Amino acid sequence: MRIPYAYLKQQTWLYRRTYPRALQPVLGQALKQSLKTGDAKLAKVRAAEVNAKYEEIVAKAGQGDLTRVAPVAPPVFARKVRVVGKELVRDLARGYLNKRSDELRHGGFKSVRFSIGLLVSVFGPRSIGSLTRDDGRRFVSLVAQLGRHVGKSERRKGLGLEDLVALSEAPRITPQTQKRILSQVGHFLDWCVYEGTLQDTPFRAVRVAQKVKVASYVAPTDAEVTRLLGAADGQLREVLRFCLLTGMRAGEAAGVLREDLDHRGALGWFVTVRPNRVRLLKTDAAEREVPLHDDLAAMLPGMGGERLFPGLTVAAVTKGFAKLRERAGVARPGLVFHSTRKWFITQCERTGVPEHFTASLVGHQAARSENGLTYGIYSAGISDSQKREIVDAIGLPG
Repeated sequence: MRIPYAYLKQQTWLYRRTYPRALQPVLGQALKQSLKTGDAKLAKVRAAEVNAKYEEIVAKAGQGDLTRVAPVAPPVFARKVRVVGKELVRDLARGYLNKRSDELRHGGFKSVRFSIGLLVSVFGPRSIGSLTRDDGRRFVSLVAQLGRHVGKSERRKGLGLEDLVALSEAPRITPQTQKRILSQVGHFLDWCVYEGTLQDTPFRAVRVAQKVKVASYVAPTDAEVTRLLGAADGQLREVLRFCLLTGMRAGEAAGVLREDLDHRGALGWFVTVRPNRVRLLKTDAAEREVPLHDDLAAMLPGMGGERLFPGLTVAAVTKGFAKLRERAGVARPGLVFHSTRKWFITQCERTGVPEHFTASLVGHQAARSENGLTYGIYSAGISDSQKREIVDAIGLPG
């Protein structure tokens, strides 16, 4: 909002209006005052009050009655009193999501938006201070009844939690997903406490009823790798081979640029995994340099332009791999595209590569020793020739 003679500085509106030049020797250069609010509508009202005082001061000074100018002071504003717990859940959620949209990547924000949306669909019209632990238990019980694929249908977008539960079918979402949704809602309520709109988090003692069991990935067998590569074609086959022989995540491989490739003489081609304009990285440890296997180096001349895999996205890789599994007849539970990373790590382990060597290639944190922190500070890491030796010892089955 534009307010005459006022401007916003560090979340507070300030008023400044210059006095006529002829009166400046008496009145000073300008009338300056804080409006003591960050709310634009309230600031506009207060600026109008200060403007009236300004006109009064200038009028009296212009009439030569300078003795009457000094007692005239700008109005004093009381700070706006904020009643804790009275703001609506839906209004606070809107502000929280606006903030988080600037802090999170698209995938992470999409997950948070879904969780907060479920909360708002049930408790949106209520004041934040009216939420209780019983409300938290009810929320968790409803979340536990959601179907595993209920949020993936286009026709169900925009539906509230209770409507989604009514449309849900088995299988239900896992306890791990329930815990994630509850955790994201808990972060929102903690933010409300931090902002002073809530006295205490009402869902703090609420827990997911079922025991959370993390579903782990499985490493494909050599026979399964052979069948998958035989059934794959096009870009999916190329990225599948690329991840099997480098241990990269799907997002890391999809975001490789030509400028990330570096030929180091007798050591061959290396790829630098780092944040770029296509993708970010999962962790700081994910930034690393990986030698390209000779089989991959032979593929380079015919691959892409600026990007090694033009137009490829993580969603396209994961969805394409699900269809590939059906064509190849590989239906073992836990076998997903990310399993290629586990296959690479397994091959390193079976060839006798130390754990911290493998960790440096795949971008994992490793203890390296009992005093892992000290080791990490003083070690410069393994050499390029050691990396090359490890990668060259790995080969695709057949």
